Amino acid sequence: MGVTVIRQSYVIHSAASKVWDALTNSATITKWTESPVKMDAKAGTKFKLWGGDVWGKNLKVQPKKQLVQEWYDKRWKKPSQVTISLSEERGITYLDMLQENVPDGDRDKINKGWKDFYFGPLKNFLEKSTGV
Repeated sequence: MGVTVIRQSYVIHSAASKVWDALTNSATITKWTESPVKMDAKAGTKFKLWGGDVWGKNLKVQPKKQLVQEWYDKRWKKPSQVTISLSEERGITYLDMLQENVPDGDRDKINKGWKDFYFGPLKNFLEKSTGV
């Protein structure tokens, strides 16, 4: 089985500082995922999302700019790498995500999962709190 990449981009009507908080602060993540979370914004930190269904490690942390993580799935022989990059212009954050080393057989499911369970809810949570 081969591996592939997933790329997604989002325009979020919220400041990069708030998007960063929603990506790295356990208390904030719990609000938009409605599930137990372990996360912080330090390189080397191991994280767990959705009560441990998703887990990994922060590899590189550049506050309000870039978060590089290893993501694990119990079925994969090795982790995938997720890079989330942020840029802000006039209070609007542009988020780009690249996930590398995704097994071909899981690509469609994971691509949809990012939209339905991660970035979609994150964007809705942040924009609802700013009244957009």
